[in-house]
Amino acid sequence: MERVASFRDAARILVVDDEEANLRLLRRILEHDGYSQIRLTGNGGEVRGIVEEFDPHLVLLDLHMPPPDGFTILRALAPRISAPSLLTVLVLTGDSSPDAKRTALSLGARDFLAKPFDATEAMLRIRNLLETKFLYHKLEDQNAGLEVVVAKRTKELRHSQIEILERLARASEIRDDETGRHTQRVGELSEAIAAAMDLDSQFVDVISRAAPLHDVGKIGIPDAILLKPGRLTPEETALMQSHTAVGARILSGGTSELMMMAERIALSHHERWDGDGYPNRLRGTDIPIEARIVAVADCVDALAHNRPYRMAWPLPKVFDEIERCAGSHFDPDVVKALMTSDCHAKVVSSPPHPWPALKDERLRTPAFSSRR
Repeated sequence: MERVASFRDAARILVVDDEEANLRLLRRILEHDGYSQIRLTGNGGEVRGIVEEFDPHLVLLDLHMPPPDGFTILRALAPRISAPSLLTVLVLTGDSSPDAKRTALSLGARDFLAKPFDATEAMLRIRNLLETKFLYHKLEDQNAGLEVVVAKRTKELRHSQIEILERLARASEIRDDETGRHTQRVGELSEAIAAAMDLDSQFVDVISRAAPLHDVGKIGIPDAILLKPGRLTPEETALMQSHTAVGARILSGGTSELMMMAERIALSHHERWDGDGYPNRLRGTDIPIEARIVAVADCVDALAHNRPYRMAWPLPKVFDEIERCAGSHFDPDVVKALMTSDCHAKVVSSPPHPWPALKDERLRTPAFSSRR
């Protein structure tokens, strides 16, 4: 019975009874059964202070004492006896009436020991209560340990998921972004815009992870179209625009909020506020808020950096263009958030360099292109 012995050594027991004979008897019973951490008091007014200082596992409490009586003490100890892992109370009473028992139980007492009590019965009831309590503590400790392990594994799995998604996002841009950081910048700017809109902190965190996957569907677009320096034909434009549906299919079927948001963004980040976007011609707030945010972040970064089909715009012109398109192309509230200083600080541009000699002179004049 090593388990029993261990809880006997650790158990702290407080005995509260106004009869000195009962206190002496209970001490003898407890010590005979191997308990050593025992406190006695015949004064109910001392109980709260002793409980705070001694922190007992079990209180043997007489109900009928000079004020404060056992019922009053139970009420005072209520916050500490509201759960099995806290304080356990065994009531000592010569009053076996149903009302007394119901009242004591309703106030948190766990068991009763009738006076005059039998030493063997007292020992068994005390042992059962303490063994149950310590087993409960052990279970709590094991559960806490399991929670730590589960939390660690969950964190590792989330990290692995995020790492895979980051690599997938990087793969989607490797052919048409000379800096290799477009998806990362879109994620950072989308996060800043969402924060400036006072959206939920969890949403802000998720969009920062999901936004970089907005163009994952470009994996399915041929280089001849993706890297074409001139204007696209109508057929090529239709194929280019299919990257939204392709991206949504790649990301479909996920059950986490991150994957579901990434799917919505991939599908709808080229929808327009006025309903003239693609692929589903959604309008206004029918477009998911995360897609409206990424539409702005994506456009800002695309205009501010070199592309195979045009050179980067200066930042003042980028912001002017975005403002001009508020209410037609973009959600006005998202554009308003973009214009805050925190969002401006997230926007970077390509380093300045001379315009190359382009065969197509039209490419010298920046245009708000649907090629993004």
